[in-house]
Amino acid sequence: MAEIKYDIQENIGTLSESNKGWTKELNLISWNGRAPKYDLRDWAPEHEKMGKGITLSNEELKKLRDILNDMDL
Repeated sequence: MAEIKYDIQENIGTLSESNKGWTKELNLISWNGRAPKYDLRDWAPEHEKMGKGITLSNEELKKLRDILNDMDL
């Protein structure tokens, strides 16, 4: 399996933290040298390990924002 390279270019914010110190974060990340995308996933304390997550383009993030704004929370 090929190594995945990533560069966290900006930490947008942290949504939560587990008892083991893992944090659920929204970041702007460049994966394998490609253009950065918005990424939401769990990270180990020093970002040495990651959980499964989702990666969104600018347009997808805007659509998600609009959907959330339309919800009655």
